[in-house]
Amino acid sequence: MYNRVLVPIDGSETSMAALREAIRIGQCQQQATQIRLLYVIDTLSNVPQTETSPSYIKEIYTQARKYGQDILDQAKQEIESAGLRVETRLVELKRASDRIPQVIADEAKAMPAELLVMGTHGRRGLNYLFLGSVAEGVMRLTLCPVLLVRNA
Repeated sequence: MYNRVLVPIDGSETSMAALREAIRIGQCQQQATQIRLLYVIDTLSNVPQTETSPSYIKEIYTQARKYGQDILDQAKQEIESAGLRVETRLVELKRASDRIPQVIADEAKAMPAELLVMGTHGRRGLNYLFLGSVAEGVMRLTLCPVLLVRNA
């Protein structure tokens, strides 16, 4: 039913629960499912990186990229061991106007994804007000079906 599935991950237990759900979906199908893993590095909401940035700022971003690639590599191994096709994308926010939900929605459109599987923390109240919800933002922006997975 779903040949192309996009799974944004961030290394949290909730995103890993979404990954496991995407694997289950892929294994239940007759045809081969292509899973694309997406990790978005949000460097812009912290300290902007410029050519004149101090070396410690550059090192922070280098470590953020390494962490993201490590998360993608681990998840890729899990999918491959389940016998599914997988590709990975590490995307870094480039402009101050970039937002993670928009990047995810753009990736889903470019793929083009037939299903987007992602974790949600289920925040409510003040936590939701102050932290917002990437999952909700994605649902508002994307045209493909979205399966939200909560970590039990």
